[in-house]
Amino acid sequence: MSIRPVLETRAATPTMEGAGVHLHRAFGFQDPTELDPFLLFDDFRNEHPAHYQAGFPWHPHRGIETITYVLSGTVDHSDSLGNTGTLGAGDVQWMTAGSGILHQEMPHGNATGQMHGFQLWGNLPSSLKMTDPNYQDVPSAEIPEIIDDDGTHVRVIVGSFWGRTGPVDGIAADPQYLDISIPAGVKKTLPIDTYRRAFAYVFEGEAAFADASAPTGVLLEKEVGGVEVLMRDMAGDRTLVRFGTGDSVTVQAGPEGVRFLLISGAPIQEPVAWHGPIVMNTQEELRQAMKDLRTGQFIKTGHG
Repeated sequence: MSIRPVLETRAATPTMEGAGVHLHRAFGFQDPTELDPFLLFDDFRNEHPAHYQAGFPWHPHRGIETITYVLSGTVDHSDSLGNTGTLGAGDVQWMTAGSGILHQEMPHGNATGQMHGFQLWGNLPSSLKMTDPNYQDVPSAEIPEIIDDDGTHVRVIVGSFWGRTGPVDGIAADPQYLDISIPAGVKKTLPIDTYRRAFAYVFEGEAAFADASAPTGVLLEKEVGGVEVLMRDMAGDRTLVRFGTGDSVTVQAGPEGVRFLLISGAPIQEPVAWHGPIVMNTQEELRQAMKDLRTGQFIKTGHG
């Protein structure tokens, strides 16, 4: 067994998107090779309706897949192909934009006004950039859940884990998308296929990732579940953890436990030409996409 080292730990950055939605961005619009095949990850969490209710009005996508996971509140969506629907708490939508789609996403809070969800962008390889658009809407009840003997809880959204397989399939990045909760003080080793790039995103509690043992001669600042852990090793709320290579990750939950997403995928390793929500392989393809958008050719007859 080879434990993946932590290459980087960084806090998500406050930003605004859409018509003025306040959110935190863990990564996006930077070096696309870092987490290939993933391009962007946003945490849209807010308790103030004025900070999210304007939503994400009509906008285009081409050449990518968008993955929306809702924890609280709802998201109404509609698109240029006539699809409509609502995502509720625990639901997932995996949208393959492919050759092109225009859509809008309008969030609404729960009974107390809270809205919380995530959106991940996955790249498409050149062979699928112009594939037909497609949706996979998955209600919460269809997502497998596993509870281990030590209380660790896993929702298997995509991919296979501990003998269960998530309901979303046929995704180009061959991803694994897990929602994991680990009780206070529990240390857990979680498998990840060696060929995948991987990251974790902590959104409740805190944990130390990779080996939680401390270097000799370093003053320890915390003991968690009988394991001495340095405070500097702990990743807390709204923190991205980017891993190196290996076949597993080790997680030492903090004194209040931890909940995080563990996401991995097969790198595409192709050139990226990127302009906002349109991601192609070359600048020429990108210019063509923008021309199609201007001239009304973005949505082609026969797609959808």
